[in-house]
Amino acid sequence: AYTEPIPNTDQKFEMVPIPGGKFVMGSPETEEGRWLLDDEGEEVKDADGNKVSVEGPQHEVEVAPFWMGKHEVTWDEYELWGLHLDWERRNMKKTEPTEYDKLADAITWPTKPYTDMTFGMGKEGYPAICMTQLAARAYCKWLSAKTGRYYRLPTEAEWEYACRAGTTTAYSFGDDAEKMDDFAWYYDNADEKYQKIGQKKPNPWGLCDMHGNVSEWVLDPVDADFYKACEGKLTSNPYNPPKEEFGRCVRGGSWDDDPEGLRSAARRGSHKDWKMQDPQIPQSIWYLTDAGFVGFRVVRPLTVPSAEEAKKFDADPAVIQEYVEAQGDKQ
Repeated sequence: AYTEPIPNTDQKFEMVPIPGGKFVMGSPETEEGRWLLDDEGEEVKDADGNKVSVEGPQHEVEVAPFWMGKHEVTWDEYELWGLHLDWERRNMKKTEPTEYDKLADAITWPTKPYTDMTFGMGKEGYPAICMTQLAARAYCKWLSAKTGRYYRLPTEAEWEYACRAGTTTAYSFGDDAEKMDDFAWYYDNADEKYQKIGQKKPNPWGLCDMHGNVSEWVLDPVDADFYKACEGKLTSNPYNPPKEEFGRCVRGGSWDDDPEGLRSAARRGSHKDWKMQDPQIPQSIWYLTDAGFVGFRVVRPLTVPSAEEAKKFDADPAVIQEYVEAQGDKQ
């Protein structure tokens, strides 16, 4: 484990080592909350009358070792990039940029938010929310340049493996949702808002808030077909690159979810309604005004990828360029 100071700032964050290993990804058919429900609360069935789930079939996965953030990324960390506070602070103090600063300054910044993205729920010590997956990935790229270490979002397999922490139960603390209050912020105890990081008990590997508080971006989309393609074989470090703007996966459930949504295997795909209140034309590629329940945490693989290997995890440059062109001189 180590603490990473963000250079030339007063911010730092903790990283927890996650040993490599194998696990069974997805949920068993007997797990409560696994099956999709319609708007009336009825189980969704396919044309053949089979119940539908995006959490199966279960399949064996092997994951290489990595570090993961002990907590979700906070506003204090995120706004160093998101609001250009790192750059503005150096300008104000007339501090000469280091070589790392120069690299970080070259990373694309988001446009300024068009409303208070905390929605009055708190900022200092609270998890950052309402960013798109693209914004979370761009922050990781900025953080990598700033620190000189390689950070990114976790793959879905890495996230579930770290969340389970060697367990096979619905939650990392067992199958009994009655114990949820000790480990997570969710609908019944969160007072309809997110809470400061690290107040609940950690999972067996020392990670806090993997269940609840805010849902967390991973790199993959919600794609049941990908699970099916992995069935019956051992898959090493699986990653399914997203091809669409929406349907990208968040994990862990949030302050606004019931216990079933906080299970280790639970998956939720992003939706266009998550930016329904965005008044801009075109709508922002950086903010999801209606996703006050979505944040993220970072990982750092033990083996540093080559530049070519890292490209598959990078932010979408074509999407950014299209947005810049559409915005014209507003960017």
